[in-house]
Parts: sequence; C-alpha cells; structure tokens
Amino acid sequence: MENASAFTMALGSLGPAIAIGLIGAAGLMGMARNPQNSDNIRTTMIIAIAFAEAVAIYAFVIALILKFV
Repeated sequence: MENASAFTMALGSLGPAIAIGLIGAAGLMGMARNPQNSDNIRTTMIIAIAFAEAVAIYAFVIALILKFV
C-alpha cells in the first residue's frame, strides 16, 4: 500500500508543478508586454497558483489516507 501513496503523490504533484511553471511564465510574459498592468497580472497569477497548489494538497491528503487506512 505504500507504493499506492507514493504513486498518488508523484502524479498528484506533477500536474500542479507544470501548471505553476506555465502560470508563472505566462504572467511574466504578460508583465513584460504590459508593464502598466503588472499589479493586476501579479494578483491574478498568485490566485491561479494558489488554486493549482490546492490540487497538490488534495493529492497529499489522499496519499495520507491511503497510507494509514
């Protein structure tokens, strides 16, 4: 059962890691193209990163459930 929790964490953190990288890259490109609007872009980028990170936290909770049940 330990392999199931490790597999869950591996797959559950891979998606958010890629998403956070893409969000950061898109945010920086948007700020470079439109520096006057960088505050709004930064705020939206941080909110989107928080939502992507929540998926990794859900995967962590499921992995803990698989490990201890």
